[in-house]
Amino acid sequence: MSIDIPIRQLRETDRADADRIMRIAFGTFFGLPDPINFMGDAAYVQPRWRTDPKGAFAADVNGKLAGSSFATNWGSFGFFGPLTVAPDLWDRGIAKRLMEPMMACFDRWGTKQAGLFTFAHSQKHVGLYQKFGFWPRFLTAIMSRSVGETTALPPSRFSQEKDQGSDLKSCRVLTDTLCDGLDLRREICAARD
Repeated sequence: MSIDIPIRQLRETDRADADRIMRIAFGTFFGLPDPINFMGDAAYVQPRWRTDPKGAFAADVNGKLAGSSFATNWGSFGFFGPLTVAPDLWDRGIAKRLMEPMMACFDRWGTKQAGLFTFAHSQKHVGLYQKFGFWPRFLTAIMSRSVGETTALPPSRFSQEKDQGSDLKSCRVLTDTLCDGLDLRREICAARD
């Protein structure tokens, strides 16, 4: 079934719907009994939009939000996600249409290297991203461990630091040593704000 899929900038007023679609899409993919509860009270859409609204895109179907995607600029490195589509509209080309403006962002930003996280076991996801030049490189095991109590000094809070400019510059120097051009200042400021 062919449908019209206009793509536009995600608006601030779309954020709640984009968050709901993201939760339902991931929750459905993972087979949760109540998909809307995916990620509990964690926020993902709101911070991605606040970091750079120009990297946030919306797909509309019949005048209603059908999905969204987010491109992120970390200097020489870019990544995207989440890219989500309402489950009742899966397999209609919406995700492919949402990829197009993100790739244009990477071109506009002069991104030297781009990446994403996806489900390696899903040929549908892997196949979509391969159409845009993304190929599996690293299969990363995500692991965690409870740290327990520590006797370290209390953490300082960037938002309360007097010389944030100097701290941002130090972060930029550090990240640049890890990857030429890597710049997380926009992320840090978005988290602070």
